[in-house]
Amino acid sequence: MSDERANHVVDEATAHASSLDIDEAAMRALSEQSVALVADYFKNIQTLPVFPDSAAINRLKEIRDAKPPIESEAVARIFDDFRLVLDASRHNGHPRFFGYIASPSTPVGAYADLLASALNSNVTSWRSSPAATEVERTVVRWLAELVGYGSDASGLLTSGGSLANLTALLMAHRAHAPQEVALKGLRAIDMPMTVYASNQVHLSIPKAADVLGLGREQVRTVEADEMFRMDVRHLRERIDADVRAGLKPFCVVASAGTVNTGAVDPLEEIARVAEEYDLWLHVDGAYGALATMDAEKHSLFRGMERADSLSLDAHKWLYAPVDCGCLLFRDAGAARNAFSTTEADYIKVHEEEEREAFAFWDYGIELSRRFRALKLWMMLRYYGSRRLAEAISSNNRLAQYLAEALRAAEDFELLAPVSLSICCFRYVPEALRRKLEGARNDVEREAINVELDEMNTRIMHAVQRGGRAYISNATLRGRVSLRACITNFRTTRADMNRTLDIIRDAARDLDYE
Repeated sequence: MSDERANHVVDEATAHASSLDIDEAAMRALSEQSVALVADYFKNIQTLPVFPDSAAINRLKEIRDAKPPIESEAVARIFDDFRLVLDASRHNGHPRFFGYIASPSTPVGAYADLLASALNSNVTSWRSSPAATEVERTVVRWLAELVGYGSDASGLLTSGGSLANLTALLMAHRAHAPQEVALKGLRAIDMPMTVYASNQVHLSIPKAADVLGLGREQVRTVEADEMFRMDVRHLRERIDADVRAGLKPFCVVASAGTVNTGAVDPLEEIARVAEEYDLWLHVDGAYGALATMDAEKHSLFRGMERADSLSLDAHKWLYAPVDCGCLLFRDAGAARNAFSTTEADYIKVHEEEEREAFAFWDYGIELSRRFRALKLWMMLRYYGSRRLAEAISSNNRLAQYLAEALRAAEDFELLAPVSLSICCFRYVPEALRRKLEGARNDVEREAINVELDEMNTRIMHAVQRGGRAYISNATLRGRVSLRACITNFRTTRADMNRTLDIIRDAARDLDYE
């Protein structure tokens, strides 16, 4: 055998040995075990503890301390260890998980994510992934239509609301800042530029201002009214004061569903203010915008269609797996200008046809992007928007049901109006209720409220660790509130009643009666 032939044989053997492909039998075994585990998880999720017990958490040490494996391990052992991960997880798909704004994944969404991972498209542009790009642009159009933003809107999917809000603030800033800012930075601006948002705004907004170099102080806090919505009169006062001080207002951020209480800002009035002062209007609808699909809540969102940009999260309230956020915007040209730059040679698009020249990097921060749209495309087709809208409506009705139960109870107090699917309240035992009613002055009343704050904080931790339900907290007008956020298609009225009983049990165990 010639040396050249011998080298070729060696190269073939080496390539085969280093291949990460697996044979058909191994592939089927892996697939069957994966599918069986997922099916079993969805079947039994209602019986799992919402929060893992200490024994399950302690067993994570086995994973944390493991050395990187050198040789292949048996599939059975890997799946056994995954059950460790499963046992030590917090299950937001449980019907009594009310802690954060995180809807459970539908089975269709979960399997769609598997397909997207197998295809492994890098959705940077039409050229790199034509099919995935077409699907994403279709899904973005569908989302815009579903929330009443119009079929002519542009947009892209993001990792979540935080990235969508950051991108929107960058677009707003570049639309109102001198052109040199892209090259010279903020030193090209003679006066500080200001953003306006309610004191109930999501933390991603001041964080975005910080990341963009504007500084958190340039996010001007606007007071909220008695319903925790932006006070439009105070918004005007703040803008006028900043203009007189020589500052340059450029953006107002309205909330379509705050994370604390679910309040929807008066969007129509804020849109008029934005137009009057020539400000970019961004609506943070990461949590609530999709609730406009609920016919009973549609009127709350009047004016949202006038926003220059709108963020929403399908993984917050359309039952899609994480990560699946979206940013919609009106003016594609203004959006593109925010990201105009000199491209590296290897990513320059030379196609002449407009569709083929499309690139997501012209409208967002990410370059590498996974095929997020597939799960939404498959979910919307499998369930239909009417069925998904009914699930959202059911969540809203359950929050109203919980509020009515709290009003009827003698040991609970509702702390905020229920606008969407968030309910804020506190436990008030009879003895402290009587003390509050008999308080002779503000000092006595404050002392009792501080005691109630400490009590409800301890009750919340006890409920969370108990594993039967999961609630979180919010601070409303200085008071600690228990907070239940309902974004789960599995939740029923029985779960709401059971949760109140679980809170009472925790209070009893802590001797708060």
